[in-house]
Amino acid sequence: MVFYPASLHGFLRHSGDLAASTAGLYATAETTRNFSNTIPDPKLTGRPVPKLLVPMPKPPEERIGFAIVGLGAYALNQIIPNLANTQGAKLTALVSGNTEKAREVGKAYGISSDHIYDYDNFDRIALDDTVDVVYIILPNTLHRSMTERAFAAGKHVLCEKPMAITVEDCEAMIQAGKAAGKKLMIGYRAQYDPYNLKAIELVRGKDGKPGQIGDVRLFTSDHGRLLNLDHTRDQWRAKKELAGGGALYDIGIYALNGARYMFDEEPTEVMARFREGSGRSEVTVEEGVEWSMAFPSKAVATCTTSYLVAQGKLMHIYGAEGTVSLNPATDYFERNLTFQPAEGPQQHFSFPLANQFAAMLDEMASAVREDREPKTPGEEGLKDVRIMEAIYESARKQKPVSL
Repeated sequence: MVFYPASLHGFLRHSGDLAASTAGLYATAETTRNFSNTIPDPKLTGRPVPKLLVPMPKPPEERIGFAIVGLGAYALNQIIPNLANTQGAKLTALVSGNTEKAREVGKAYGISSDHIYDYDNFDRIALDDTVDVVYIILPNTLHRSMTERAFAAGKHVLCEKPMAITVEDCEAMIQAGKAAGKKLMIGYRAQYDPYNLKAIELVRGKDGKPGQIGDVRLFTSDHGRLLNLDHTRDQWRAKKELAGGGALYDIGIYALNGARYMFDEEPTEVMARFREGSGRSEVTVEEGVEWSMAFPSKAVATCTTSYLVAQGKLMHIYGAEGTVSLNPATDYFERNLTFQPAEGPQQHFSFPLANQFAAMLDEMASAVREDREPKTPGEEGLKDVRIMEAIYESARKQKPVSL
């Protein structure tokens, strides 16, 4: 026990006690040293495997190999690091138009130069037996062509959202996968996030049990962020020839997809309008859209998306008996989930080990290993693109569009 005297007088008074005990302290230490020499070394014994917070990963040789196409901010900050957190996936190849960057990343993650490709020699990946899945993280207008090349090389494809920029492109990608006999999955990470999955359970129910908010009446969502042209990752998003669309394709898609998976049904009509943009000459995509969607159950979704507001990533689902709120709903690092019943205290939910990226990657790996359809296949991406095309049409014509 450490004694902290309250005054100098107290220190001087207790210092005598300390000095008087010093000799005994040394004597005790000497006795302890001599005594310890008479005790044999304890035997080291093995212990059982402790309770694990997450299961152990599969052995390296059983994991599914991923090639990452496009080494931008999302790939380097979220996807590649989280491959190490998966149960059944591993990084085996890199594809980039910047050879120096690819080699630097390869050196950091143990990927040798013979597993590094550029966009010109990408087709050689067909001979790379370490690659099972090609994960495409490129500007939206390049998704179709790179997906078709990956299928032609005999690889499965995980493609970032939006799946493509037109319904025609999406349908072509799906057909290419079927012709090659390979899997096509779209990277809807929120559908693998424990917070969003729990929200779905609260709204729709699970295992035969009803949801807790009663008849679902309304879904609202706002998704926005600032489009910063000083950042490389936003420069291509500002160009229609690369992005295909603006805030809707980039972040509004979270609201659209969220309404669909919360309601578990497809909209029958959309009504939309564009919001005024910033007037920046470098930006050739829309910077804001607001829209509503009508569903067969009579539920309604009202959504906004913008490149002109600070971070906003929220969803609220209102029912006759309660409200489920996710704020933020689709952030990389933080999600907050609450349930407010019509009567009674608000409930908060927490999932400390939630990793939406690892869960998404593991779903693709499992689908390949088990030879089954992934949870978010190409058809899921096609549905969103078809609805987004209708939203754009409605905003241009300033009238409702039926689906």
